[in-house]
Amino acid sequence: MKTQGAIIREVPGKYETAELELEEPRQGEITVKMVASGMCHTDDHIATGDMPFGMYPTCGGHEGVGVVVQVGPDTRGWSEGDHVVLSFLPACGKCRWCAHGMQNLCDRGANLMNGSRLDDADSFRMSLDGKPVGQMFGISTFSQYTTVDVDNAVKVPRAVPMESLCLLSCGVGTGWGSAVNQAGIYPGETVIVMGVGGIGMNAVQGAVHAGAGQVIAVDPVAFKREKAMEFGATHAVESIDEGAELARTFTNGQGADATIVTVGVTTPEHVSQAFASIRKAGTVVVTGVGDLSRTDLSLSPGEMTIFQKRLQGSLFGASNPTADIPWLVDLYTRGQLKLDELITHRYTLDQVAQGYEDMHAGKNIRGIVLYDD
Repeated sequence: MKTQGAIIREVPGKYETAELELEEPRQGEITVKMVASGMCHTDDHIATGDMPFGMYPTCGGHEGVGVVVQVGPDTRGWSEGDHVVLSFLPACGKCRWCAHGMQNLCDRGANLMNGSRLDDADSFRMSLDGKPVGQMFGISTFSQYTTVDVDNAVKVPRAVPMESLCLLSCGVGTGWGSAVNQAGIYPGETVIVMGVGGIGMNAVQGAVHAGAGQVIAVDPVAFKREKAMEFGATHAVESIDEGAELARTFTNGQGADATIVTVGVTTPEHVSQAFASIRKAGTVVVTGVGDLSRTDLSLSPGEMTIFQKRLQGSLFGASNPTADIPWLVDLYTRGQLKLDELITHRYTLDQVAQGYEDMHAGKNIRGIVLYDD
């Protein structure tokens, strides 16, 4: 079938809409009619070249919710009409990592940056003028229709309104899990969240639900600091220096128990600042990404050893999508997780480039793309 999709032709570049050819699903695949797609900063990293992608043109988008319209042959357990959240990371359920409850590290993710099928680096489902088009993380939610591997799809109840569920594909689980799964937060502790955009705002929510006594949001944008207070932050300051000093007032001069780095374009300097902000035996969780070619992180090995500090990377907040996405849906339906409030602007597919301009201008916590019926 033909579908309209927002593509990047080259880097650096901007998203533009093009008519693409979409193949029917094969065994183990489904075709999904998109309802909504979140606009994550990672798609902008692909456009700027900070995160080199395997091929261009590529169709963007890796946060999305939709309805199954076609099921590949001999693909059991799926039906037309199923409502699905598309996880940007696949979960096979069989590899070493999935078996150990670490689905975010599933071996099937090896080809995610190629734009190809998970099991074949030379197989594609989208094309433009007869030439292959890469799919962002294998799902390309910036498209009216998309064909995906079932390992990237998680069923959700049909009775739940779909629009806001698109944010569960990446942003919510990434921020939430960074706090709940990886920061080691105990009730009453002091947590700093550096950068409170679409990821950091959910780290704030996660820290609150983990029982943190003080949650200090750090962001230079006043609008985001104000929103962080609505999501449960107890304090909001402009700089990490202010945040670290404030944390010390709560911890007898020791520093934060945990600092979560969710800056949109994370640099080694941000990590070093976070490392300086924590107490002995404290934890820094690095969730944000930036220029992947940079390797100039400056830390004191002695400080890490003597003060027993922990530096923890975080991919998708160590989420297990087949378990955590339904769990987060349940929290949302019970009013214990804010999703609707994360959405600051809604766009059409033709406005994706504008949406990212708005993000850079500090106007968005999360923009989403809505698709016409």
